[in-house]
Order: sequence, then C-alpha cells, then structure tokens
Amino acid sequence: MDQDVLTTLSFEDFRKVIASNPKTLDVHLDLVERNLEVEGCEVRIDCHCLKVDANGKVSLKRLAEFMRTVIVDYAIPHEVRQRAKERDDREKTTAATLALYFRALGTFTDLTTTGEGGELLLYLLAERFLGLPQILCKMDLKTSGQVHYHGTDGVYASVDEEGVLNLYWGESKIHADAAHAIRECLKSLRPFLVEEEHESSKRERDLVLLSERADLGNSDLNLALRRYFDNSDPLVTRKKYCAVALVGFNGDGYPAPGGKCSANDVIDASREALTKWVTNVSNRIVLEKLEECRIEFLCLPLPSADDFRAAILEALGLEK
Repeated sequence: MDQDVLTTLSFEDFRKVIASNPKTLDVHLDLVERNLEVEGCEVRIDCHCLKVDANGKVSLKRLAEFMRTVIVDYAIPHEVRQRAKERDDREKTTAATLALYFRALGTFTDLTTTGEGGELLLYLLAERFLGLPQILCKMDLKTSGQVHYHGTDGVYASVDEEGVLNLYWGESKIHADAAHAIRECLKSLRPFLVEEEHESSKRERDLVLLSERADLGNSDLNLALRRYFDNSDPLVTRKKYCAVALVGFNGDGYPAPGGKCSANDVIDASREALTKWVTNVSNRIVLEKLEECRIEFLCLPLPSADDFRAAILEALGLEK
C-alpha cells in the first residue's frame, strides 16, 4: 500500500473497532451526570451508579458476570480474535474462540487486592460509553497471571480532523475512600502525561510496545497507526497525550445487605456527593500540575469496593 495512504486514519476507523452494543451498559449502570467540566482544566467528569431493579435491589454479582463476558475482547488482541473466528467459521465450531476465553482467563490474578476488575470496567466504559477503542491491552503481555503488569492500565485512542492522534493512557483505582482513589489515580497518570520525551520516561516502554502492537484489527490500519510511535517517522510528533481515568469507591444511597432502595435514592445521593468529588478532582489536578491535560474522568460509587473485587473473582472462578 502507498505510504501516503497509510497516513490517513479517520475517526470512523477507530469507531469501527468497537463492535458492541453500548446499551448493554444500561442494564447494569445508571448515568448520574455527564460531561461535568472542571473550571480551569481540560477535564470532563462522568458519573455512573449501579442500577436498582424493580425489587429495589442492586447486584454487584450481576455486574461482575456481565464483565466476565467481555474478557476475550479485553485481553486478546483484535487480530488473534479474528483468526480464531475465521477458523471457527471454516470448521463450523466454537473451539478456537472458547480456547481464547481460557487464555484470557489465565491472565487474571486471584489476589484479593487485585485492581484488575477496575481495569476491565475501565475498558467497558472507555469503549462503550466514551467511544474510545483500546489499542493496547497489558493483559496479553503478562508472563504470569499472578503478577500485575507495570505501566498504564491499557491504552485507548482516537484521531481528530487534523490527523492528530489523541492517545489516552488508562488508569483505574478502586478504593473505599473517594479522595484516596482520586489521589492515587491522578498520581499514577501524571508521568504519562507530563514527562519529557526520553528513553527513561515512564511511558517509554508502553510507546515501544505500541510501535509493535498497536491494534485496530486490520493490518493496513495497524501499519498506519504504528507510524505514530516510530521515532524515525514524522508522524511521531502528531500525537497528543490524554488520559481516561476510572475511580470506584464506597458510595451512599445503596441499601444495606438484604435491604431495598429506589433508583432515585442512589442517583440523588450520588449527585449530592458529586460536588465534593469534583472538588477533590480539581484540587488534585492542580497539585499534580495537570491543568492543561485532557482527562476523561469516570466516577463510580459502589456499595462496597471490597465486595466489588470479591464479585469479580467469584465470577471468574478465581475466589480462594
């Protein structure tokens, strides 16, 4: 293919990678607020809470079971999934795809303190809510399911009308306390957003991986995308560093175990507390000197951060 053609990536090329129904999120999550702006910053905050059913109940386990259904899409590269699908179509079976499920499952740790449930939920919200496809997942790079891969929690991307690649470093933190989750999340993101370009920068290893593995599910598009990470290509200067961040924490309004509530109870309590969360984000943005960085910030109050982690491990069959 002609080199000039390879330079052309469109917004639609990125959207096509997300081949799932965004409305499936609505079964499990309610939107509390969208696109709240933080004054003096390039930060937008979106807030969801768990869905309350007609019986007045919320279920972390149902959310975890839904998240389990996307672990292959999350943890296995597009091209590998496509080859498996083509083989299954030829052989009129699902064996190759099923094998990928167990391959994906083997990348998850059974540690009770794991943050991988938050990383998986970040993937779902980034792709299906924000429309940002994942172009690099760390899970397939792990050498053992019992260790965590160092670096960002996945990389997401889009391209603007001028051909600039907006690269979104992903980070998720699930803690009981909202302020702690926000602080740790932005602290982890800071070096990926503001460090000077050099071989010892914290983002450098991920940039090398992106130059080899950035994936849009199509060989021609992958060649075009990877040029943005080739230090010998002029396109390397045509990318902008952004972030997509998820923080989950204990929230108000949810019923006690065995109790009931209404959807409005949780939404209203979350909306009331949101003012404080926005203030926490704003303060931390200033402290980390991230005012000029574009950040998509996702807030998710939970009945219990610990119960969320436990529900993920149970759904994946990894509970001890």
